[in-house]
This record gives sequence, C-alpha cells and structure tokens, in this order.
Amino acid sequence: MPDSDSWVHEATATAEGGHLHTDDGELSTSLASPLAPHCTGLAPEQLLAAAFASCLHHAAVEAATGITDEAHTVQVRAQARLARDSDGLYRADVRASIASVGLNRDQLTDLARYADQLWPFSSGSGRHTLTVGPAEPRRR
Repeated sequence: MPDSDSWVHEATATAEGGHLHTDDGELSTSLASPLAPHCTGLAPEQLLAAAFASCLHHAAVEAATGITDEAHTVQVRAQARLARDSDGLYRADVRASIASVGLNRDQLTDLARYADQLWPFSSGSGRHTLTVGPAEPRRR
C-alpha cells in the first residue's frame, strides 16, 4: 500500500438521512433504501455499477492509448448485483465489459486484460482495502 503522502487522488463522501454527497459538492443525490421501498433515489447496486464503470473506464482509456488512437471511443458497461446470503450478509457480483470502435477481438481482449490489471479492484489482485470503524462522536 502506498504511503499516505503518495496518493494521487482522494475523495470523501457522506451518506446520511437518505442523501449522498461528496465533500467537494460534485455529486449530490438522493438515496433509495433497500429497507424502505418507498424511498426514491439511487440504490446501492446503481452506485456500485456507476463506481466500477467509472474506475474501469479511467483504466481502459489509459490502456487504450497504447492500442489505438481512438481511446476517446472507449465504453465501459458495468452490471452490479446484490444478494443476501443465508446468513443475512450482503454479497456483490460486478461484471464489466469494455468496447472501443475499430478494435478487433484480440485487441479488445488485450485492452480488457490491461485495464483490469491497472485498476485497484482488479480480479483477484488484492490491491484494495476497506476499513470500517466507528466515527468519532459528533459534537453538537
């Protein structure tokens, strides 16, 4: 894991009271709740699909620059599914595909493989961490 001083990009988001926003204000949206079907807004699986598509798109565009001069045509489609195991824990399944204009099957395979190696959630890479802990109590 890189030292804390070597991170290139960083963002913070807060989900609270049926709303999600990034601290920089670039994203602000209502959240649907799987426990309250009457709520409107983005559902967890939509957010997962969007996040994975965004991350993989970034990596795919970078990977495509070594394969084609049409990197601007890269399209990533991500599908995220959530389910509950018999023990009540959530399980996620994310599948993504990469397309780009004018590439043959072998080039697309190379592009997908290289992009999958670049991004931090690469298949079986173990290059990501998730740490969940209690927040400090808020002072009012």
